[in-house]
Amino acid sequence: MAVADKLETYRAKRDPRRTSEPIPDAEPLPRGDDDTFVIQEHHARSLHWDLRLERGGVLVSWAIPRGLPPDPGTNHLAVHTEDHPMEYARFEGEIPQGEYGGGRMFVWDRGRYTTEKWTDREVKIVLSGARASGRYVLFQTRGKNWMIHRMDPPVPGWEPIPETVVPMRPVTRARVPRDAERYGWEFSWGGLRAVALVSGGRLVLRDASGTEITKEHGWLRAMAESLGSRSAVLDGEIVPLGGNPVYVCSDLLYDDGRSLLAEPYERRRARLEGLELAGPRWQTAPSWPGEVRAVRRAAAEQGLPGVLGKRLDSPYEPGEESPAWVLLPS
Repeated sequence: MAVADKLETYRAKRDPRRTSEPIPDAEPLPRGDDDTFVIQEHHARSLHWDLRLERGGVLVSWAIPRGLPPDPGTNHLAVHTEDHPMEYARFEGEIPQGEYGGGRMFVWDRGRYTTEKWTDREVKIVLSGARASGRYVLFQTRGKNWMIHRMDPPVPGWEPIPETVVPMRPVTRARVPRDAERYGWEFSWGGLRAVALVSGGRLVLRDASGTEITKEHGWLRAMAESLGSRSAVLDGEIVPLGGNPVYVCSDLLYDDGRSLLAEPYERRRARLEGLELAGPRWQTAPSWPGEVRAVRRAAAEQGLPGVLGKRLDSPYEPGEESPAWVLLPS
């Protein structure tokens, strides 16, 4: 089959007058060594990752809604899509809304791969990229639906994301602790406590009892998409601000394959700030180490119920009421 025939479906779905995607002429492309791969993060109607493997002068492609599976215990859906031209391996940009695949796309990883097996129903490969590496197998289930399975064990130190985390609770005190300088001080917002579990751009939101409340707060799914392939567990509150509910994140309990529960609050806080969570309906709660009097005064001026102090050296104790966290009412 000529390369031009392989790209016929690709060309039919794109208008060169509207999209900046590469649309080569209907003629064969030079063939490489069938060893190039690219993974593109695609913020289309639904966030997904496009895995493309050079084969016979084109990029054979699969859309993977949750990205590559990090361990052999979980298979991820992989939808087989049309072949793409080799030029697409370099494509990054905005596909106009209304066009096929409309949305922002950028290269998540690229590199070389080797083929261990390639048939119409099964593709076994070894990826060697900066972010993606290891042995994977893609296998057809029905129609365009395939699955992708990681054959190697997870990277050393990797831990699965928990299904739920019951929030840690403070003790209530009337007086400021004598060692107040050893605490990070935050506003107590008086909102709905909620733990956000994010993986593969998808959100599961649970209240303080562990009950799932994702459907009631669908507006927060955009926060999960903003994190891309990063997995995280966040502790925070849903607070009415400016007439709309906003998720105020105050702690990071799991970050990209690593549990942070045993880490001191000061370190968890630094990693939380590193996520740069700031969106129209979500934000990182401010924290001021040692500044209890100024924070308490500001909370009273804003009509907030109080302030919360977290010992800088304290771990996160799920489900526990711990003196390491102190609530001072206004």
